[in-house]
Amino acid sequence: MEISEFQRMIGEIYLLRDRERGVEKTMLWIVEEIGELAEAVRKGNNIGEEIADVFAWLVSLANLCGVDLEKESLKKYPNFCSRCGKKPCECDQL
Repeated sequence: MEISEFQRMIGEIYLLRDRERGVEKTMLWIVEEIGELAEAVRKGNNIGEEIADVFAWLVSLANLCGVDLEKESLKKYPNFCSRCGKKPCECDQL
């Protein structure tokens, strides 16, 4: 599944409820999910599930803001390092 397909699916399922909640409250949900992901990483369990939750909420925010997540991601990360221009990255920074 492409990111755009996932974004469309999430919109079909949740966009009406997301609109009722609004951008600010959706952003708060993302922050809460990131906290749950941090705990999962610390404990070493349910990491994949928590990453999926963070991603789904991020997609919901993108839908609310009218952002095409796949397009913007590819523009920002164009199949090579945007700093050094290489693949794999050879930048000195971690």
